[in-house]
Amino acid sequence: MKSSTDFWSFLRESTTARIALGRTGDALPTDRVLEFQLAHAHARDAVQANLDDASLMGELADWRPVLVHSRAADRMIFLQRPDLGRRLSGTSEAALSAGAYDATIVIADGLSATAVQRQAARLCKLLLATPNLNFAPPVIALQARVGLGDEIAAKQGAKMVVVLIGERPGLSACDSLGAYITFDPKPGLTKDADRNCVSNIRNDGLSLESASRRILAIMALARTIGRTGTALKEDEALALIPQAPQTEMP
Repeated sequence: MKSSTDFWSFLRESTTARIALGRTGDALPTDRVLEFQLAHAHARDAVQANLDDASLMGELADWRPVLVHSRAADRMIFLQRPDLGRRLSGTSEAALSAGAYDATIVIADGLSATAVQRQAARLCKLLLATPNLNFAPPVIALQARVGLGDEIAAKQGAKMVVVLIGERPGLSACDSLGAYITFDPKPGLTKDADRNCVSNIRNDGLSLESASRRILAIMALARTIGRTGTALKEDEALALIPQAPQTEMP
């Protein structure tokens, strides 16, 4: 049996969460305090950072990506006015062409441009490679919230939208990407309960391959039942496709 001084230490072998930090007297060890301060700084930087949209546009050039902006004029307004991050600017509305698509992918900076810069383009490519789905040109959205995807899908004529967005940074991860899948999105009417989410997509979390598999499984079932959100269970979606080796951390 482990002694009381290291009872929790084995948990650190399986997670980057701030647990089993040890102690020096009644306080945390100095190195743990410094780690906290560094993690907090990384989280603040991730929230404040601007997305390198030119780099993403270049990575996705083969799919003719479209760059749009929300009504939040800058990062500060975006953080203070979440509602503006859910609406397209007037110029951006004109940049989107209507068609008849099965789905569209929106890459949104959200609350962590760091996460989007590291993972979004590669995940987007995995999804776009799906042969049985007719995707609209991918959209890169600046100062964007999840709800902006509803308006983008409506403008493009897409039946479903996948929003790849930077998640709110935490003290153990500042680069976590989330994927929100919505069938039949309706601007201003679709609720959070109408969406499915695949989260913690990052190197130390859910791998890109596993994430794409889960997203595509949800999309496939959504097309069958005509709904996403609380009416669609991820386990049921995954059960309908061949099992693949899991590469994410336990």
